[in-house]
Amino acid sequence: MHTIRLVKPSMEYRESYLSFYDDWISSGEDIVPWVVEKDPSDFTAMLESLYSEDSEEKLTNLHWVPHSTYWLMNEDNLLVGAANIRHRLNLKLLNSGGHIGYGIRPSYRRKGYASALLAHTLQITKVMGLDKVLLVCDKDNIGSEKTILKHGGVFESEFVMEDGNIVKRFWIG
Repeated sequence: MHTIRLVKPSMEYRESYLSFYDDWISSGEDIVPWVVEKDPSDFTAMLESLYSEDSEEKLTNLHWVPHSTYWLMNEDNLLVGAANIRHRLNLKLLNSGGHIGYGIRPSYRRKGYASALLAHTLQITKVMGLDKVLLVCDKDNIGSEKTILKHGGVFESEFVMEDGNIVKRFWIG
């Protein structure tokens, strides 16, 4: 029996990732975090892209920040979630993106995986030296808001994005 754990993306998890990705696509929902939107048909290239900006030295776009991606494997060794950690914030992330973006595949929600994913991700941010992290969620995403609050999130404000979507901003730490 496996335990719930975060893993770094690798070829070892290809089949599980493709199932995860297909679950998102067939749901018709917006995919979160944004890195899951990357087309995995060339899996090697997709993996390379996930590691291509994981440090300041690798950044090629001055508007981006370094970020790291992790996948959540459940007790059955099935990929059920993904998290993307932004190592620092730029103005856009400060307003509406935050340090951590995370998502659970649609068919595995309401089973405690979002809470487990956020807990594991917050441990990584501590090791990275991020003592205070910003998380955001859409104003109407009650499940995400509850998960953030459960892990110590303190509401700071709402932000209206250019498209009119309203996000709630929470600090943990």
